Amino acid sequence: MPRHILSLDQGTTSSRAIVFNQKGEIVSVAQEEFKQFFPQPGWVEHNATEIWETQLNVAREAIKKAGLAPAEIAGIGITNQRETAVLWDRETGKPLGNAIVWQDRRTSDYCRELVEAGHSARIQELTGLIIDAYFSGSKLKWMLDHYPDARKRAEAGELAFGTIDSWLAWNLSGGELHITDVSNASRTMLCDIREVVWSEELLELIDIPASVLPEIRSSSEFYGDTAEEVFGDLIPISGIAGDQQAALFGQACHHPGMAKNTYGTGCFMLKHTGSQFVKSNNNLLTTIAWQIEGETEYALEGSVFIGGAVVQWLRDQLGIIKTSKDVEALALEVKDNGGVSFVPAFAGLGAPHWDGFARGTISGLTRGAGKAHIARAALEAIAFQSHDLMQAMIADTDIELSELRVDGGASRNDLLMQFQADLLGVSVIRSQVSETTALGAAFLAGLAAGVWSSKEEIAAIWAESSRFNPGPHHAAMQEALAQWHQAVERTLS
Repeated sequence: MPRHILSLDQGTTSSRAIVFNQKGEIVSVAQEEFKQFFPQPGWVEHNATEIWETQLNVAREAIKKAGLAPAEIAGIGITNQRETAVLWDRETGKPLGNAIVWQDRRTSDYCRELVEAGHSARIQELTGLIIDAYFSGSKLKWMLDHYPDARKRAEAGELAFGTIDSWLAWNLSGGELHITDVSNASRTMLCDIREVVWSEELLELIDIPASVLPEIRSSSEFYGDTAEEVFGDLIPISGIAGDQQAALFGQACHHPGMAKNTYGTGCFMLKHTGSQFVKSNNNLLTTIAWQIEGETEYALEGSVFIGGAVVQWLRDQLGIIKTSKDVEALALEVKDNGGVSFVPAFAGLGAPHWDGFARGTISGLTRGAGKAHIARAALEAIAFQSHDLMQAMIADTDIELSELRVDGGASRNDLLMQFQADLLGVSVIRSQVSETTALGAAFLAGLAAGVWSSKEEIAAIWAESSRFNPGPHHAAMQEALAQWHQAVERTLS
């Protein structure tokens, strides 16, 4: 029986493919970046065809690097940037336009209209979400309203909509599968997450024809095989989860009260709440974590729109570092931020503020402030935003956290992780396998394919690589936090 899993990790800036063995170890990795489009202020787009092509390229490369034949792959797990939306022609398989990325803010005015019309409470009750342009439902409405004849064609059943998991499953299967999993469906603002069905009430409110939507499936099951022409042989597709839910699963946060934070382009903190739908009173999201063998589990989530992306901005727009990894050394050139606060609200602010119209600020500048102070303030901003998420989670659940498991590119920054531990007052634990998002998708696929028998077996595989314990800096941390909150107040619309 095959014992390897191919994980497709389709992110905001690149497509990756990773082959894992039965021990949860990485056998091979392939990665390819793709182009970002910013056609107007606040708009962010991807070429969906390029996403598929790069993902296919790296999948084939990863299998080749692993020295495996396609028949030796037990299953494929898909994980993806969750709220990015694609609308395509069912017959040709071609997108009607660029994918609208989760960071895109073009539907902010429409979302404000929904709020002003008094729909917030009902939408949160059904979906667990706060009304925001972040979620894909408003993006789909925009596409239907702005692409020529799109609404008419959608109502006639000619078009298919999906988040990136759906788009990949469609292409992998040669157009046979139009599906999404429960975790991705829960991010559309169209799904009743208690009943785990598309909400007829919300489809009517947002004016979405049901015919355009994918079938909602569990996170771990046999969905279908790849088309033979994709890899030259059939490979089962057996796991799907949105990137943050996949990371929660990959971090073995399988029990209520456990939490992880992914430091990627954005930062995403999830706290497992078990089989309970926990309504947030602190502007967090209630989301489906996963569904396995008919059992649906939930999580509270807080989103930081700009996490590691602030480091990319320092590199690409300011030019004060050559590579992203240079930011730690630059920040260490100074002992503190020198009074500089950086609020990277380039795409608005997520939880707990949910202000889509907030914009970034750098404040507290003096003549003595330099690029090292800005770099340090940028890193601290990532930690401050994550701190605010954790405090909201504690308030919603009355459960203090004993530790925070972390992953993502920016989690490799020791300065940031130590600052986070000092700020939170709990241990921050970096897992041995840094690619926990891809690992989670692999675990979900492998459960369905028989590579692993249970969540308990998976939890036993998980191991830590580094632990950052909080230092005795509580008073200084509180002062820094107060400075940060003052800076945030200045950015709010």
